[in-house]
Amino acid sequence: KAFTPRGAEPLQAVVVDVINELVDPLTAAGHCDVVTDIARPYPTPIICALLGVPRQDWELFSAWADEIKKLFEWNVVADGPAIAAAWEELDAYLEEMLARRRSHLTDDLISDLICAHDDGDRLGHDELLMLVGTLLIAGTDTTRNQLAAAVHALSDHPDQWALLGDHPEFAGTAVHELMRYYPIIFAGARMAVEDTELGGVSILAGSMVMRNLAAANRDPAVYDDPDRLDISREPSTPILSFGGGAHYCLGSHLARLELREALRIITRRMPNPRHTEPARWKQIIGITGPVALPLEFEPGH
Repeated sequence: KAFTPRGAEPLQAVVVDVINELVDPLTAAGHCDVVTDIARPYPTPIICALLGVPRQDWELFSAWADEIKKLFEWNVVADGPAIAAAWEELDAYLEEMLARRRSHLTDDLISDLICAHDDGDRLGHDELLMLVGTLLIAGTDTTRNQLAAAVHALSDHPDQWALLGDHPEFAGTAVHELMRYYPIIFAGARMAVEDTELGGVSILAGSMVMRNLAAANRDPAVYDDPDRLDISREPSTPILSFGGGAHYCLGSHLARLELREALRIITRRMPNPRHTEPARWKQIIGITGPVALPLEFEPGH
């Protein structure tokens, strides 16, 4: 219940303030690297506000998220000590925070999770720690990469950038379409629980199956003209980027809110974008997205 759309909407003012604070100093210069200047620092303050973390500690959480996200990268063996150290520091911080909240509930997600129950069943201490830690990582790296990918797609389609800048009411459908068009998670793994057959291929119980989510999001049997980006496309068909069923992303409502408000403001305040050099992307392993996205745009907005 703590993750319903109603739970995300009160953060809208925080989301708008954070993205405007990031864009404000860039508008005079008329150029930026979208990844470094906007996408990377954007989500962590919002997750921290959601959790009730004091503003002076937001940088700590950003640093921990940067280290822990290496779990999903190719060099995880070498990065193991740094990942473990960051997670221990995060756990220690959250231990103190949970202790304070248990004695003094406030208006934040941690307090909601402490109070949440389902037929009398409540989250245990270790479950709370893991859920909050996972929320930080899942809500940081995915959003920053998807925002950069969305801005990249829009900058490659200046007509769509201008359309969204002039018609902010399209922001909700734009998020849906941009996640379909340029997802930042290309595959999802599932394990077969019994012997089965899929597409004429025999799959033994215990086998790992990789699903190509990016291909599914451009399936011509499902989407008309799937290789065309159209932010006014009616989102009548679901995308697979948030999963489905029991595996549906808990943070989807917050992610959509963050992307919606960021794209509204970026396209309005950074009009007529031009690439100063080609965008560079990470390898398509785990969570991908642009490494750098230098843009010039019309200043003074």
